[in-house]
Amino acid sequence: MTYKDVNRLIEEGEGFEVEFKRKVSSPEKIAKTLVAFANTKGGHMLFGVDDDGSIVGVESEKSELALIEQAGEFFCVPEIQTDVDIVPFDGKDVIVVYVHESDDKPHMFIGNVNGDAEGGEETRVYIRVNANTVMASKEVVRILRSERPDARPMKIEIGENEKRLFKYFEANERITVPEFAKLVNISDRRASRILVALVHAGVVRIHTLEKRDYYTLAYNVTA
Repeated sequence: MTYKDVNRLIEEGEGFEVEFKRKVSSPEKIAKTLVAFANTKGGHMLFGVDDDGSIVGVESEKSELALIEQAGEFFCVPEIQTDVDIVPFDGKDVIVVYVHESDDKPHMFIGNVNGDAEGGEETRVYIRVNANTVMASKEVVRILRSERPDARPMKIEIGENEKRLFKYFEANERITVPEFAKLVNISDRRASRILVALVHAGVVRIHTLEKRDYYTLAYNVTA
């Protein structure tokens, strides 16, 4: 990672695969972002860079590197390994942490909700949505598991429930798990499994841009 590489990332700004951090506040807060990047498409974390892209530099490289290592080792399950560079930038040092997209999805965050001693313990899966780190729904977690190289092939059968779903898509753009469950009169749990299987098969797409996931048809299907 060179000066030019860092400058390019800063000019592009925060986004799906880039996040700025003024400093390493706590290993738990860092771990959430590590988990999100590893579960999605990977990404860079730049420490010593403010939200507006201004360079503030890191105060103590040794202590901050120790916290970053601690974040990946103790607060991420499975553990997350990162590539770390210290890049001199206009007289200040920027720590660049690169997280690879993982083959061991889903990674989980284990720690305190608020990243402090008073927070409650939590175990959650996070993903990257646009420029944000968000908690993954149970459907997204199932899809992450299905993306593992060692995952069992998922078989789908096009039965009456699936046919009614495709018919629904002829007149509607999207559907949620509760809406699908109500449409075909099945439990939310069964509806979720059907939709996850269809996502894995590439027939349906899942969207996580809103408070509740929704699904759309990936392409035209004849019921």
